[in-house]
Amino acid sequence: MVRPYTITRGRTAPERDDLTLITVLTTAEDEAEAALARGSRAGARGLQPEHRLILDRCRRPAAVAEVAAGLDLPVSVTKILLADLVAQGLLKARAPLAVARAAGGVDLGLLTAVREGLRRL
Repeated sequence: MVRPYTITRGRTAPERDDLTLITVLTTAEDEAEAALARGSRAGARGLQPEHRLILDRCRRPAAVAEVAAGLDLPVSVTKILLADLVAQGLLKARAPLAVARAAGGVDLGLLTAVREGLRRL
C-alpha cells in the first residue's frame, strides 16, 4: 500500500473527473520523447517508473481499464497517474466515440440490429 501512496504523492482522486474506464489514451509522441530525453523530468515533476510504463503502453491507443490492468494497480491510482500525464501534455485522452468516428464513423445499421436483437430477448 505504500507504493500507490508514494506514486500519487498522497492524492486520492485525480484532478480530472472525465477519465472513465473506456476513455482512450494515446501517447503524445514528440512531447513524451522529449520528456524522457530530459532525464525523466517533465516540468518540475519527475516521471515515476509507472509513468514510463504508461507512456510506453499508450504508444498504441488503450483504454483506462487496459492501462490499469497492465500496471496491476487499482483504477483510482491509475487515473491519478494518467491525469498527471495528460496535464503535462505527454498523453492525450479521447472519448471512445470520437475514436469510432475517426475510424470511419458509427455503423447505424449495426446499432439498429443490436437494439432489435435486444428487444427480441
